[in-house]
Amino acid sequence: MKIASLIITYLIGLIFVVFGANHFFHFIPTPPMTGDAGTWAGIMMSSGYMTVVKIFEITVGILLLANYKRPLAWLLLLPIVANIAMFEVFIAKTPGLGLLILALNFFMIYVNRDSYKGLI
Repeated sequence: MKIASLIITYLIGLIFVVFGANHFFHFIPTPPMTGDAGTWAGIMMSSGYMTVVKIFEITVGILLLANYKRPLAWLLLLPIVANIAMFEVFIAKTPGLGLLILALNFFMIYVNRDSYKGLI
């Protein structure tokens, strides 16, 4: 269980650091979105909202990779991942990686459940 949680932590941390940095440096080509997904993405990009989200993703990804306050990082990541999954399901209508990351996020929260006892 410990090895699996470490693999998940480093994988998710790396995903969010890389894709967050891609927002600023454009080193991974992304195809243009069409339809409702394109409209939504255009609004989010033009408002500057995605810049804030990407900075937050990079910060939480670094927390995961640096092994600093990991239980807190998993909780902070949950709303971002839930929004990614809902975008994939309801707007883009192509569920994929977001649902997997959401399931892994819930798993890691379950693994760290002892750290959250003060919240309940």
